[in-house]
Amino acid sequence: MPATPIVRSKGLSIMFKLCIPFIALCLCVQLSAAETWAFEPEADTFSEDALLDLRYLNEKHAGQSGWIRTNDRGDFVHGDGKEIRFWALNTGVEKDPAHERPLWNHMSKVDLAWHAKFLAKRGVNMVRLGTELNPDPKTQNLNDVNMNKCQWAWKAIGAMANEGIYSTFSPYWAFLVKSDDKKWGTDWNGNHAGLLFFDERMKAAYKNWLKIFFTTPTEHLGGKTLAEFPGLAVFQIQNEDSLLFWTVNRIKGPAAQKLGKLFGQWSIKKYGNLDKAYAVWGKNFSENDDKDNGICMMANLWHMAKDGRKDPRNCPRIDDQLQFWTELMYDFNKEIAHYVREDLKCPVLINGGNWKSGDSLLLNDAERYSYTANEVIAVNRYFGGLHNGEHRGWAILNGDEYTNKSVVDDAALEFPLNLKQVAGKPMIITESIWVFPEENAFQGSLLVSAYSSLNGFDGLYWNGAYENDWAHPKAANGYKPSQKKWICMTPDQAGQWPGAALMLRKGYIKRADPVVHEHRSLDAIYKGKTPIISESATFDPNRDAGDLPANSSVKTGVSPWVYFTGPVQVTYDSDESKTKVTDTSKLISKSGNGMRVESNTGELVIDTGKKLFTVDTPKCQAMTGHFSSKTTIDLSDVSISTSNSDLSVSVISMDDKTLTSSSKILIQLGTKCRPTDWATEPVTITPKNSKPLQGFKVTNYGKRPWQIVTTQGSI
Repeated sequence: MPATPIVRSKGLSIMFKLCIPFIALCLCVQLSAAETWAFEPEADTFSEDALLDLRYLNEKHAGQSGWIRTNDRGDFVHGDGKEIRFWALNTGVEKDPAHERPLWNHMSKVDLAWHAKFLAKRGVNMVRLGTELNPDPKTQNLNDVNMNKCQWAWKAIGAMANEGIYSTFSPYWAFLVKSDDKKWGTDWNGNHAGLLFFDERMKAAYKNWLKIFFTTPTEHLGGKTLAEFPGLAVFQIQNEDSLLFWTVNRIKGPAAQKLGKLFGQWSIKKYGNLDKAYAVWGKNFSENDDKDNGICMMANLWHMAKDGRKDPRNCPRIDDQLQFWTELMYDFNKEIAHYVREDLKCPVLINGGNWKSGDSLLLNDAERYSYTANEVIAVNRYFGGLHNGEHRGWAILNGDEYTNKSVVDDAALEFPLNLKQVAGKPMIITESIWVFPEENAFQGSLLVSAYSSLNGFDGLYWNGAYENDWAHPKAANGYKPSQKKWICMTPDQAGQWPGAALMLRKGYIKRADPVVHEHRSLDAIYKGKTPIISESATFDPNRDAGDLPANSSVKTGVSPWVYFTGPVQVTYDSDESKTKVTDTSKLISKSGNGMRVESNTGELVIDTGKKLFTVDTPKCQAMTGHFSSKTTIDLSDVSISTSNSDLSVSVISMDDKTLTSSSKILIQLGTKCRPTDWATEPVTITPKNSKPLQGFKVTNYGKRPWQIVTTQGSI
């Protein structure tokens, strides 16, 4: 039964023991004292009387004011120039209906239009659609396009646009490409990693797939072609492939000869002829060359990474090879952009790729520079502990072992948004989640919203949705006894989106001025000079930044804790002497066994010693943390007392007024959730080349529905 509110001078006091997934609008609720409650929501009716519906934040139709653009600061803007912030996810609803399993109680089939309504109501205004336009070699020729995937993408883009949701489209993932050398006359031997950047037959086929995809009129887009449809915001050339990742070492045989021929031509252009090149290089790494035919074969990527740079055989040839690979990717990204813009007449924003390099310290800047041929920079970054098991890539089974991590405790430096942003260009994370069985996913949405706002970050895409609304505990592939791993539509993640999206999109948290603006010359990157700051959680500013460029204005590394104080930016092909670093020493301090870091706006504080993160602004105040006993957190206008050991609370104005004057306030709560009957036992896990960790062994992966830890306390 309802609890009696206590009215204080500062406003409303709310006692809570709530069994509500994500919303309490000025409610005083007292429910069951059970430790968990079952998450079994009814079908959304999209009633006009709904207490919480964020559809109004979206345009009536995505693209109604023209194509999404960027401004000088590197933000996305509408066609009319007004800034737009994206709350985003990956979706595959209706992508493969033939393989869809029966949905749970209130839905009989997948439905893109219903799905779009569900997302828009919860604050989503961008989706990413990843599919494979490449043909099936069993039934198609190389230049043919997979028309079923085209139809799905057109339908999805149109359905999303009808709810004011923009789309990002990614048409190619080398990992999923299949080919038939005998049928197609190719020489790829089943390996497609890196081919798109240099193999002319693959490149020509890819362009033909795009031509059909962008220029075919379709009823799903109102009779328009995709090139005419501004509901498409970003085109991503390819997903998770790079010449600077370890998969480049798989390029063998004729493909390696082609790449070697291109390197030979590049070297002749740089030095005049190969004799002059060898005079600079020496003989190292030349044993497989075919000089008479102008072929200079590739050295292993390891020689460009941190340990490989110490190899006594290293020579200028390694620097040249890194430059060659980087320029090859840059030129490819520029070529495809020109093709889409000039040949296909589509003004969409373009992102070259989203992958990581083989060494985050020495190669990430080369990777990111190759993306600057286009307007948008991207990366894929996930968060979570270890997971060991037979099918750990896609499923959780009994006997699997895992550990937990927390951004506000032991893994702050692994936070996905700890990124160097290229100055003047939007940056997005096109895939991310707190990966199940990670138990601290209830913190993710708040942290992403807060630090995206602080750092001017342009969009994290949660991954991924495959049903109309919620993802309930179920088998990973529909039949094998297991639990699905890659999910975001859960009560502890998607259930926290409304408040997080509202804070971000309304601009309730201040954007900070840059605290680091690094300038990097391309020559320093190719020679393996270290940056002043890395995105690696293990980066040591004293040890790892020991080979800075001689003319850098900064002589020591910068602590990665500065990512929590404000934006970290980089400009490539520039003079290192222009690098600027703000003094953040007063914002970063020790706290018990951890660190306390305050944003340079004064609104955000992460304290890993106290295991607590807080937001304190006039229009939104929030916290997330871990507590060993009953705790009270006092913010400017909100006091939160709880006996939960793990909890997130957000208090947000819904009418654009300050909390002290607002008449409509969203109180959003988040706790841990597990499948029904989920059971574990303690276990010690010893990772390779690392210290033993305390973790858990799954003894029962459970079943539906989700069981959510009951929240207890008062506001």
